[in-house]
Amino acid sequence: MKQLIILASALFAASTLAHAAGFQLSSPDIKPGQLMDAKFEFNGFGCSGENKSPALEWRGAPAGTKSFAVTVYDPDAPTGSGWWHWSVINVPADVNALAPDAGAVGGANLPKGASHVRIDYGVAGWGGTCPPQGDKPHRYVFTVYALKTDKLELPADATAALAGFMINANSLGKASFTAKYGRGKAK
Repeated sequence: MKQLIILASALFAASTLAHAAGFQLSSPDIKPGQLMDAKFEFNGFGCSGENKSPALEWRGAPAGTKSFAVTVYDPDAPTGSGWWHWSVINVPADVNALAPDAGAVGGANLPKGASHVRIDYGVAGWGGTCPPQGDKPHRYVFTVYALKTDKLELPADATAALAGFMINANSLGKASFTAKYGRGKAK
């Protein structure tokens, strides 16, 4: 019986990966593996960027996708737990892009029905890059998730970690790319 359960689990995992194999995320503003432009930098905490979110586009979502979620995460932040820079949920299934500055606080630039989740800056919106000055460039992981539900029901004050739990619990597949950003040493 145990072997049958292991085989069934392996087949389920393989089928999920096969369905998501063509799922791709890209940005006309950011090239994977490259340094991001300073306009995406936060404005505060010693940073002085424009705090604008980049445009994102995706294609090849798995069959059965009912909505999308988008996150941006810095695993290199010196917090012990990384840093959530953006979390968007309830993007309708017929949407395959987020416009430049879709991360504006208040959600006016998001697709109808989508909403921001509070991130580590304490706001519901895009929180730009802002690694410590002189630190090595940090990695920023951009991910779009295809979800099997029309809507994630989260409290208005939900954290990005709670959203991440619900996103992963409802994920059919995901597509990611990583870009970098650093700030030189103080003069």
